[in-house]
Amino acid sequence: MTESAKLNPHDQRPADAVRWTCPHGVHAARGCVACYHASARDDPALPLWEVAVWFTSVRPMPIRALKDVRRLGGRFSLHQPSTPLVYLLSGQARAATGTEAVAGLVGFLVDNRHIDDAFTVTEIRAVHS
Repeated sequence: MTESAKLNPHDQRPADAVRWTCPHGVHAARGCVACYHASARDDPALPLWEVAVWFTSVRPMPIRALKDVRRLGGRFSLHQPSTPLVYLLSGQARAATGTEAVAGLVGFLVDNRHIDDAFTVTEIRAVHS
């Protein structure tokens, strides 16, 4: 099962907004620190999701920050596609739903603001493994 969305904050239908809202009341694209911490417990009873989040940044990200993601997130990686100021954060997360998995991955960025303190998520995807 794949769940994905291209996000346009000015044109998101209410049903889509609800679909991408985690149990803590946070839209997955804004990131949920509680979902991030829950996914860190790696409960084998929960489904494993392959998650990808594309986001833009207001300034270039230092190479050190790219390396910090692997050190801090362990199961996450951060890449810069060929487009300037566009980044791809990906990884695996155990969560009940794809929404929670995405909220947790973006929650990693929120919890580690030193990596990037000003980002906008543009596309999200979760694939049940």
